[in-house]
Amino acid sequence: MVHETVTTLGPADVFSRAKHFFAERVPHQAAYPEKEGPAYLCLRGQGGEEIAIAVFPAGDGHRVRASTLLFDQSVGRFLATLPGSPS
Repeated sequence: MVHETVTTLGPADVFSRAKHFFAERVPHQAAYPEKEGPAYLCLRGQGGEEIAIAVFPAGDGHRVRASTLLFDQSVGRFLATLPGSPS
């Protein structure tokens, strides 16, 4: 499933928060960085499942797009923590 939101944060801040969130705030479904670039982050977790996050400019902030098969609830919770995200 693909999740999207818009935030006031830049890519580096989004990725820093994602690394912390998925390593520490979701212990039963932890995921850790596997690949990373200036505009994307891939995390790998339980059973080899992946979370792919991309951040790109959009109007007044940055659009964050995340896709996953297993971590839908956790990804939704993470995106809701970003400043400027709809409640």
